[in-house]
Amino acid sequence: MRRRELMLLLGGSTVPWPLAARAQQQGGKVYRIGFLGDSPAAFAEPMEAFRQGLRDLGYVEGRNIAIEYRWAEGKPERMRELAEELVRLKVDVIVVPSSIYTEAAKRATSTIPIVFLGHADPVGTGHVTSLARPGGNITGLSVMQTETSVKGLELVKQAVPGLARVAVIFDPETPSHTPALEAVEAAGPLLGLQIQPVAVRSANEYDSAYLAIVQGRADAVLVLTTPLFIAGAQRLAELALTHKLPSVFGPRDHVEAGGLMSYWPNAVDQWRRGAIYVDKILKGANPADLPVQQPTRFELVINLKTADALGLTIPRSILALADEVIE
Repeated sequence: MRRRELMLLLGGSTVPWPLAARAQQQGGKVYRIGFLGDSPAAFAEPMEAFRQGLRDLGYVEGRNIAIEYRWAEGKPERMRELAEELVRLKVDVIVVPSSIYTEAAKRATSTIPIVFLGHADPVGTGHVTSLARPGGNITGLSVMQTETSVKGLELVKQAVPGLARVAVIFDPETPSHTPALEAVEAAGPLLGLQIQPVAVRSANEYDSAYLAIVQGRADAVLVLTTPLFIAGAQRLAELALTHKLPSVFGPRDHVEAGGLMSYWPNAVDQWRRGAIYVDKILKGANPADLPVQQPTRFELVINLKTADALGLTIPRSILALADEVIE
């Protein structure tokens, strides 16, 4: 899909209001949904799944819902401001992709319901009290990054003979990376691995991060998931391959870009189910009483082209677990 077509599909902040006004003239309640994200391109496929989920539940844009989009466009410092704009518009619910957007929305409001579609660790970040009873104005679906990061560590341990030291690229500004890194650091010794944390706060630090990884004599690299790293999937995969480092990621975007392995929930499935939460809240449900849902589908994707380039033979036991193998 061309970028212009994508922008027309997802819209900007000026599109929904005329549609909402027209719907109000026709009579009936028009619910206002605020969506806070980075860019239309960053979430194109899962966003369409979310919109389809709404349509399946009887919501039609311009008839009974209006979606107000706010895009940070690679400037995370703007998220709080954009979230506050949605609050001033008095939207009925704010929808966010992950923990970093949840934090911005939480700081902007304690009353408007917030639904996250792929939170890495809602309990570990303090965004909810518990999975069973979130307890505030925030709920949604978790992607369990803390657990999947440890699983990724186990997978790369099995796939790479003689693995001794693994570098972990993380973003200190992403709330969910703190519990995920702590879990990986705790799991490392149990797997006989040394863990080398490498902080990256911007795309300008990718090259220096890999230089530090090489100087630290790491044998592989685990990249935690955040919008910054998803946007940099191609470059991160290239650097891992250039330095002959087996790499394991969260979302499959990285493996499609040349990374070795990814282990992550199915984003399209997650976002489609997120529409159900929005529907329940619009019908009067209290987010404090809506349990956070765990993923129902995980995907292991392996890039054999990358394995060949690294001179690595992936064990059959790992290949048998893969949902997809890129050859």
